[in-house]
Amino acid sequence: MDTRQTPRRRHGPVRIGGASGFWGDSAVAAPQLVASGAVDYLVFDYLAELTMSILAGARLKKPEAGYASDFVDVAMKSVLREVAGRGIRVVSNAGGVNPHGCARALAALAAAQGVELRIAVVEGDDVMPLLPALREEGVHEMHGGAPLPQKVLSANAYLGATPIRAALDAGAQVVITGRCVDSAVTLGVLMHEFGWTDDDYDRLAGGSLAGHIIECGCQATGGLYTDWDTVPDWPGIGYPIVDCEADGSFVVGKPAGAGGKVTPAVVAEQMLYEIGDPAAYLLPDVVCDFTAVTMTAVGEDRVQVRGARGRAPGPACKVSATFAEGFRSSAQLTIVGFEAVAKARRTGEAILSRTRSMFARLGWPDYSATLVEVLGAESCYGPHARDGALATREAVLRVSATHPVREALELFAREIAPAGTSWAPGTTGAGGRPSVSPSIRQFAFLLDKARVAQAVVIGEQRIAVPAAAHAQPDPMTDAAPTEGAAPTEGAASTAGAVFGQALPPDASAPAGQHPGDERIEVPLIRIAHARSGDKGDTSNIGLIARRPGLLAVLREQVTAERVAGFLAHLVQGPVTRYEVPGIHALNFVCERALGGGGMASLRNDPLGKAMAQILLSMPVRVAPGLLDADPFAPGYRAQHEAGST
Repeated sequence: MDTRQTPRRRHGPVRIGGASGFWGDSAVAAPQLVASGAVDYLVFDYLAELTMSILAGARLKKPEAGYASDFVDVAMKSVLREVAGRGIRVVSNAGGVNPHGCARALAALAAAQGVELRIAVVEGDDVMPLLPALREEGVHEMHGGAPLPQKVLSANAYLGATPIRAALDAGAQVVITGRCVDSAVTLGVLMHEFGWTDDDYDRLAGGSLAGHIIECGCQATGGLYTDWDTVPDWPGIGYPIVDCEADGSFVVGKPAGAGGKVTPAVVAEQMLYEIGDPAAYLLPDVVCDFTAVTMTAVGEDRVQVRGARGRAPGPACKVSATFAEGFRSSAQLTIVGFEAVAKARRTGEAILSRTRSMFARLGWPDYSATLVEVLGAESCYGPHARDGALATREAVLRVSATHPVREALELFAREIAPAGTSWAPGTTGAGGRPSVSPSIRQFAFLLDKARVAQAVVIGEQRIAVPAAAHAQPDPMTDAAPTEGAAPTEGAASTAGAVFGQALPPDASAPAGQHPGDERIEVPLIRIAHARSGDKGDTSNIGLIARRPGLLAVLREQVTAERVAGFLAHLVQGPVTRYEVPGIHALNFVCERALGGGGMASLRNDPLGKAMAQILLSMPVRVAPGLLDADPFAPGYRAQHEAGST
């Protein structure tokens, strides 16, 4: 079957289903979307920054590994015949650090099922061959300025959508990439289908936003939603489908009859997820401005999104490298009974003290880092933990450590189980010995796009894909790239304020609140939704007013200074606040907030998923007339969902 075709340049919608939000997502996604009969394309996103570290480690042990095997062995195995029969095309970054290995495995599956399949592989993200020259040139880490490590495991540039478009233009039914920005798997489809050019910046921004909305699977259909108890049918939750138009607007939905919910508030939470500066979300193909985006309910579980704007990207792309720095291990014990928290903490400190003494006798150095957490005692809340949490009669001790010597952590692992007979009564749940693994860290730097040799391989054919020749970028934020593009040197942002500077307050008080009004103290969750995530060691927290009139309250009381102070037990760097008036929201970027982030972090929450929930406990003072019913009261959340964001 020859599926080669030119770009369709459609005028009607292109329907794209988001079939994976990460490596490990549910096996129900692809069959559900295919069975819906409502998709032209399936796109799969597997490559979180943490995942690249895991894949790099896997390839160290097994050279033919290094790709997201679930894409072949689970997802495509279940739908391949239907995908081929219905003419559904597939784009996936499942290639990880071995995209050709992924393609070979998929080709073998297709042959076994008797399916003819035209598979394209996108090359160019692997920049390991450039490292000797880059080291000579003095390349440095883009945040802290550290030099390039000597022993790098992987180094992958964040590619954009143009090679995906080229692969689809060449007739590929399945496109497999390595490291690309998450939204590119969707944007490449839309560039192919609508014939968008490299300088159609507003459309490229809209297509990138569509990709961003569905790149995390069910997070666009009620997953991780602040008002979680209003989301129906968790077991049958629907995966997202975007109906995309040629002008860059789109409608977010899900398969008919599937669980979950799609509302403006749900989609707004996902829009702010991990984007940094909303006025300058930096991608290889376009710099996106989402500050004027609007979201409107246009039917049951259907939200129309429009208003994204774009401008030319910079000349550099982001490279994410990984390197091993010592070893790590984490262990857990359950402690039951009176004073469980105190017993757990003493047990953790005793394990570390005993093993330190043993290290000294063996001539080994001290731990590189350690962390004792008591799960169930609100450890993540730090000084904001409630007194009642300390009275729990069941707690989980989590003790983690890194060390330059593997044997030292193997000794640590052996000393966990003895706690069950030596110390606190009620100690149980040790299980087997914790594993010891390399501590893989990330190293991000910038690279001229012209040095990245992008290409598409289909069978014996290799198609070079030169970097787009963009116009001179407009002034934009001088901040770290968020998803694979570089900032313009020396430019300044007007969108937000760095810690220590407040955004200009709204000229008028919010409706129903006047200077003389008596205010009451409530947790932030009473007036806002929130969602958080990570980029390396940076946490991004989006905060959305429950209705437009409450944005002024957020501006006034949820300042960068106050957020930095409230989260000081977690955030060691500056906090920056940005406005997103189109959805009456604020976005906070917290640096050095995740203990190194990803596999480098010893925390139970290395990806910052819990930070929004912690922030939502922060007290704010609000006039009673501005409040809806108590969100913890039955039926509250069902009452406020209707309308537009």
